[in-house]
Parts: sequence; structure tokens; C-alpha cells
Amino acid sequence: MRGLWQGNWRVKTRIVSGLILFAYTLWHLISVGLGLFSAEWMEQSQRELSRLVSNPVGGALLYGALLTHMGLALYRLAMRRTLRMPMHEVAQVILGVAIPLLVMIHVVHTRFASNWFGVDPDMGYITGLIWDSKSGWQQATLVLVVWIHGCIGLHMWLRVVPWWRRNLPVLMGVASLFPGFALAGFLTQGRLQKLRLFDPSTGAQLRADYGFPTAEGFARLAEIHRMGLGVFLAILGFVATIYLGRKLLGARRAVRIQYVDGPEIQGQPGMTLLEMSRTAGVPHMALCGGRGRCTTCRVIVEAGLEALPTAAASEAASLAAVNAPPNARLACQLRPKEPATVLRVYRSDGQQARAHQSLGQERQMAILFLDMRGFTARTTGQLPYDVVFLLNRFFDAIVPSITGAGGTVDKYLGDGLLAVFEQEDEAASARAAMEAAMGISSALATFNQALRSEKAQPVAIGMGVHSGTLVIGEIGAAQHAPRTIIGDTVNAASRLEGATKELGVELLVSESALRAVGQDVDVLDLEILELRGVAEPMLALPVQIGSDLREILMPAAVA
Repeated sequence: MRGLWQGNWRVKTRIVSGLILFAYTLWHLISVGLGLFSAEWMEQSQRELSRLVSNPVGGALLYGALLTHMGLALYRLAMRRTLRMPMHEVAQVILGVAIPLLVMIHVVHTRFASNWFGVDPDMGYITGLIWDSKSGWQQATLVLVVWIHGCIGLHMWLRVVPWWRRNLPVLMGVASLFPGFALAGFLTQGRLQKLRLFDPSTGAQLRADYGFPTAEGFARLAEIHRMGLGVFLAILGFVATIYLGRKLLGARRAVRIQYVDGPEIQGQPGMTLLEMSRTAGVPHMALCGGRGRCTTCRVIVEAGLEALPTAAASEAASLAAVNAPPNARLACQLRPKEPATVLRVYRSDGQQARAHQSLGQERQMAILFLDMRGFTARTTGQLPYDVVFLLNRFFDAIVPSITGAGGTVDKYLGDGLLAVFEQEDEAASARAAMEAAMGISSALATFNQALRSEKAQPVAIGMGVHSGTLVIGEIGAAQHAPRTIIGDTVNAASRLEGATKELGVELLVSESALRAVGQDVDVLDLEILELRGVAEPMLALPVQIGSDLREILMPAAVA
């Protein structure tokens, strides 16, 4: 995982300014939503927000963030070498352009009306003024546009973070509540405040208290609004002119890039290699959206490396973190000026692109290996049907203990299996694995009782529970790659299960798994094991019958 703050100063500034604006928007939505309960609560919350941004520091922070964020967005748009981009970027651009167009009238009738006409822009004035009007619909749309724009930006920044991806469904649900809450508050107070403002007996005094503009004042505000829209549209025209001018000039100096596993493409100088790929319709993986954090867009430069610009410090750090070779570069950061031949490390084939998870991720979690003892001798001479029937009955009996504890069977290994426990952290994962081991032992006892009643020999098993670093990913040929786990932890757990046969126990739990659940290992009688293929001796707790583990460990460790 690369740091969230990697990138050039523009990227970092855009993130910081965006976070400031997101925080302001969140507070504003909550303030409007409080109108669902009380006009006083709504206005008090908004006054606190206004007080915060009306002082010199708060005002400079908010308006500086607004101008900076908008300026950097327009600069980025003007400097683009192509308008071909992922759909989330298209949505961000469209929503970002729509925001100033929609917010202009709000700013004019609050900030300008306050400064030039002495209007008190309390929420009662605003909601009553725009209720059941075209402007009201515009502001309701603005709420959705701003919030969606902010949420997309936040997601694109945090989507490489494991906890964000893990909790994304819940976060999306929570995020959808805020605009709904704000619109409900507006609907509640809009009707009430409209009635108050234009009540025949008290409305005149209330409008005077608010400093309600005269007809001439509203005409002047409308003129200011039109001027503001004209200025913004002129800025957009200027940005479009810069973009088209650079595109025409750059077309004369096209750079040729040859893909080892694909076509030869051309791009304008100044474009990143990722932009060149997208413009030419060449599939190119970029999990983080081209921000230089995930390294999934990296390429191996097989020719022309000496003519390429030197990697910036942030790009070099990202490549070093994944032990990339010296001729590796990030396509989202590399801006070729001379021809080059490159190979994509991660390639989307254009038919069924591998999922992002297929690229592999490291996780700290627990796994469980299980094997049936004496299976070969037991089934010698039996019909194939009887062998398969016994295995299926066995797995039907024990697998529910794994799934019930929150685990999944990663793979079946003939008469055994490998189970993995993907939980929110290593402690929960190890606790789930131990819970599964105890459940399997109890289920096995019940299964053996059934076998004895059928005059059949009982089944014996060995289990190994271990916790450590695992690599999860889709491993295999494209379109035929199951999701699985690899790493030294898998090998150690397998060897741990094998050692149960030598020790004559049903279960071995590694020291790392015990420590993960907070167990004091000093009070346990751990076995020192020399395991084949494992570099260092391992400490593990032998358990004669797996279901007895609960009585051995501290209550907190298996709670």
C-alpha cells in the first residue's frame, strides 16, 4: 500500500482543498436537515458555520480552498492531452462544471445580497425565498450534484485503502442519507417559511427584519447573477481554447510507442503513457485512477529507456516498494518525448479484464489446514462411489463449522481442505479460525457416532491453525484463475497440520495465532517444532481433542 499523500503538489493541494470543501458541505447539509425538527436548530447550526467562515482565517481557508480546487480542476482540464477518460472522471468533470452554474444564484442571493443590500441570509429567508420556485429545484439539484461530486472524489482517493474497500457498501449507504436528510429539512421548512414570509398580517414585518430586497434589488441581483454566469462561461471558453490549441500544436510532434504485447500507438508530447493508451483504446490497468499509488499501470521499458525523463521521487518510491526492476516505470507518471518499446506488467485483454483483486494483496489473517487420517488404507478396495460418498458426508458434517465461524474453504485437497478466515483484522481472523477448529472437532464426534451406529470405523483428523502474512489473488491463466492464497504462512500451516500425526493430537495452534487473539502464551505448554520447509523452529500448542481448546485458553481469547 502506497501512501495516500503521494503525488505532485497539485495532486496534494487538490486533495486538501477538496477535503475542506467536503467538510463544509457536510456541515451545511446537516444544518439544512435539522429543519426537519426545528427552524431554530437549523438556523443555529448554520449561524455557527457562518461564524466559522466569517472570521479572517476561516474565510481564507474556505474561499481559498474553493478557488484553489476549482482553479486546479480547470487547469487540469486545459492541460489534458485527450478527453478520453474513465466514466468516473467524465462524471467528475460534468458535475464539477455544473456546480458553479448551480451555486451562482445561491451565492448572489446570500453573500452578495448581504454585503450590498443588507439582507440577513438566515435559513428562514433562504428556504422561504426559494420554496416552490425554479430556484428551489436548482438548489435541490445542487445538493445532489455537490454531494455526489465530493463522494466520487473521496472514493477515488481512498479506494486503494483496504478498510475503505471492505466497508464500502456501508459507507455508500451512510453517504446516501445526508442529501436525503437535507432535502427533508428543506421540504419541511420551505413551506413553513414561505407562509411566514408572505403572511398578510406578519409577513411584512418579517421581510423587513430579514432586509428582504425590493423589486429593484432583486433585479440588480439577477443582473449580477447573469454577469457571474457570463464570467464563468468565458473561463470555460478560455480553457477549451487552451485545450484545442495545445492539441493542434502537439499533433505535429507525435511520439510513437510500441507495445510488446499490443499495437503501436502515437501520443502528443506531454501526455502520460496511460493517457496515450486510453486515447488509442489500448486497455491499461490503473487501479488507483492514475495517481501513482497502486503501481498496477507499470510497464517494462525494453527500448528507449535512456531517452525517457527520469522518474520523480514519488514514482521511484512506489516502484521500489514493489521491488520493480530498473527499467520499470509507471505509465500514469511517465511522459515520453521520444519513441519507446514497452511491455505492460498487468494487462486487460479487452474481453474479460481480471478483477482488481486478481492483482494480489497482502493480508494478515489466519488459515486452517485439515486432513483425514488413514484415508488411503480405509478406502482401499472400496468402490469409487463409496469413497466419494464418504468424503461428501464428511465434508457436509464439518464445513458448516467453518462457514459458521465466518470462514470459507479456499480449496479441497482430496481428503482434506484449506480454510481461510477473512475478517476485519488479524485478531478476529485468528479467533474465527480457532472457533472453526473447535466446531469441527465437535461435529466430527457427532459424525463418528453415526459411523459407529453403521458398524463403520470412525474418522480421525489433524488440524493446523496458523496466522501470518498471506498473498490473496486470482492465480492461473486468464479467465481460468481461481482466487486463492499463497505465501510462507500457507506452507507453515500445512506442515503444522502434518505434525499433528507425529504428536498424536487432533489440533496444533501456532504461537502467532495465539498471540493474535491476545492469549498469554507464557502460561501454555507450547511444543517446539522443526518443520520441513520452514526456516525457523515454530512454537505451537498441541490439543488432544480440538473441542477442548476453549478450556485451555483464556476466556478473552476465544470470546
